[in-house]
Amino acid sequence: MLFREVPGLDALKETLIQSVTSQHVAHAQLFHGPSGSGNLALALAYATYLNCEDRQANDACGRCASCVKMQKLAHPDVHHIFPVAITKKIKDNESDAYMPLWREFVAAQPFGTLSDWLTFIGVEGNRQGNISAEEARNVIRKISLKAYEGEYKILILWQPELLNVYSANALLKILEEPPAKTIFLLVCTDANRLLTTIISRTQRVGVPAFTEEEVSRYLQEKAGTEEKRARHLSYLAEGNLGYALQLAQGEGNDDQPWFAQWMRHCYRGVPAFGDLIKLADEFDTQPKEQQKSLMEYSLNLFRDLMLWQNDAQELVRLDGEELTFVQNFSKVIPPERIPLITEELNAAFFHLERNVRAKMIFMDLSLTLARLMRK
Repeated sequence: MLFREVPGLDALKETLIQSVTSQHVAHAQLFHGPSGSGNLALALAYATYLNCEDRQANDACGRCASCVKMQKLAHPDVHHIFPVAITKKIKDNESDAYMPLWREFVAAQPFGTLSDWLTFIGVEGNRQGNISAEEARNVIRKISLKAYEGEYKILILWQPELLNVYSANALLKILEEPPAKTIFLLVCTDANRLLTTIISRTQRVGVPAFTEEEVSRYLQEKAGTEEKRARHLSYLAEGNLGYALQLAQGEGNDDQPWFAQWMRHCYRGVPAFGDLIKLADEFDTQPKEQQKSLMEYSLNLFRDLMLWQNDAQELVRLDGEELTFVQNFSKVIPPERIPLITEELNAAFFHLERNVRAKMIFMDLSLTLARLMRK
């Protein structure tokens, strides 16, 4: 990944390049940006620039041996940690076992999310991605070795918010006192979930969401999307380039039909009790990340519903069936109940993350929503 392959963010790129040319490279940096932003792509481009053998004024050369290896994510001095989960094909819980798949994923979806990654590797059931303490200890051993080829040894840690207390503590010491010429690049989407001890040992690199113009231009140049459609998709994506690419490829969001059916059953209340039980059984069989994705999607839809009810339609970035759903449901749900509904959805998300039985969460949530939706 090169800086020129990441759309926009010119000022941030210049700051990163300047830190290298002035030899003021912080040993631990936190690339924090929302889902679908350029945080991972930017960290990879920065790592490429750090070890480039022929650095240019605005980018790595892209031709030297180091750049070629970085393009393949095969540089011996650049180590990767990312969340993994046991699948049918891979029974290991360390990143090295998933590196071939990681290379494919980054090449295909450089702006992808954790859910995209777990789907890509074939995670099923209630398994969630995690970073084990043993993984952290193994990387410490690797980082402690002398660099093979590059000027810097680099660790790229994607989704550090999934470090548990034990794995985070395993990294803290080396973050505080790293070996010479060792750089840690942590790439996260939710800094609020990071341990404060991790945050305090890193230099924050805030990566903003892409602008609509940047997303539109990227869709036209990289995905071959017609200009009018690219502008429309960039508006809907709200700066999430990964989601915009999915829309451009016709993948869309599979949560919408399921969510709409769920809400209709909740609104019907007692007569739909049997249907809600069936949906609870179905929800229970979905992968954990898909369950959480549905809760996040529900929260976003109720946010848009609230905006619609308060005459802020210009802020609602929906079209098609999603827009129709918001328009229709806004007529039947009391506005004062929306904050209560979102509170219940947030609570359900919280319990899902802590591995409470999904079927129980869903059924309790459905009955509560059924009560709240009625006038």
